[in-house]
Amino acid sequence: MKVIWLGHSGFRIETGDAVILLDPFLTGSPVFPDDKRSEAIEGATHLLLTHGHGDHASDAVPIAKELGIPIYCIHELSIILGAEGAETVGFGKGGTVDVGGAKVTMVNATHSASIDYKGGDPVYAGQPAGFMIAVEGHTVYVSGDTDIMADMDWMGELHNPDIGILAAGGHFTMDMKRAAWASKKYFNFKTVIPCHYKTFDALEQSAQPLIDGLPGVDVIEPEMLKAIEI
Repeated sequence: MKVIWLGHSGFRIETGDAVILLDPFLTGSPVFPDDKRSEAIEGATHLLLTHGHGDHASDAVPIAKELGIPIYCIHELSIILGAEGAETVGFGKGGTVDVGGAKVTMVNATHSASIDYKGGDPVYAGQPAGFMIAVEGHTVYVSGDTDIMADMDWMGELHNPDIGILAAGGHFTMDMKRAAWASKKYFNFKTVIPCHYKTFDALEQSAQPLIDGLPGVDVIEPEMLKAIEI
């Protein structure tokens, strides 16, 4: 399995027959190089969205239509994006879908969720979510935009993820210290990959507090378009 960072909370996950794009925020991203767009999306087979905010979902419909691939997301968001001509698969928290052989279960996140990138007032777009992705003998917890929440207790026990992709930049989500605390309290990660940081000035620029807070855990600061092989 290869996990490739696309900046902010965007990832490309290559596994088996699937190439999954997760929250790809490319157009207008302060950190993603425009000339690398084709490389980032080439061969993608599925697209996952944690919620509808522009720094996660604004590129979803154009990419899905260009590549002819489905978008998997919470039901209400799927209706909105489907009305724009994208193929969508809506599901809900506790539901599991097969994404090219990867079993993706939607779990809770505590945040807000709306379509906020089209101008005018934000439009209700369901609730924010995270994912548990079971594939190749691993379970990857994609936190989505969230703070610490009590649900992490049962999520860690039931799904027992060994890899965490954690939004940890602070301001809009938990910060690095809070993510480290939650990881020790609720999970038994072998590998942690921070995201939702470095993009904007309001966010943390270093994962060092997360590294310091998780001795014995392989905390990998991702590099743009560089594959992390697991």
